[in-house]
Amino acid sequence: MTKFLIALFSILTFQSFAQTMNDETLPYYEIPDYDEAYTAASVAARMIDGLGFRYYWATEGLRPEDLAYKTIESARTSDETIEHLYGLSKFIRNSILESNKDANKAELSFEDKRKKTLENLKLVSEVLRRKDNPFNLEETEIPFWNLINGPISDALWHCGQIVAFRRASGNPFTSNVSLFSGKIKNKS
Repeated sequence: MTKFLIALFSILTFQSFAQTMNDETLPYYEIPDYDEAYTAASVAARMIDGLGFRYYWATEGLRPEDLAYKTIESARTSDETIEHLYGLSKFIRNSILESNKDANKAELSFEDKRKKTLENLKLVSEVLRRKDNPFNLEETEIPFWNLINGPISDALWHCGQIVAFRRASGNPFTSNVSLFSGKIKNKS
């Protein structure tokens, strides 16, 4: 029995370690260094980076019971909120890139939605920072101001909901993350 428990513990520890190592390859494990100059595009990119970092850690380590959690019967579950966040990331991406990518409506797993949301946000940030950036904040179909007070702010709001829901379902947000610096406090 002892050997069985040791083997089980070793497997679970290895899986947890492997998951952590894998997740560090996703965008926004830590927030990128800030730009040296303030421009409209660099500030917009930093807002997206802040959202990506918060989303990464709000969704890191969610369990099936966390994803199924909702406050009341008529509310969204955490998984439905994550689906909404994925949709917001696509809207932001499509507005900045002025494209209508992702016609595919296939059902995605939580891990795939999380990855694609982070990738969408990273792509937007990178496009905004490019020196040869064809994107002009003043010349978009949807005014950038509306992206700030609309989907970007909405996504930040929903990241907070995920954090509150995971706390209520017994899986609180890690205290090893500094939202102020965008870095991990104690790397081991």
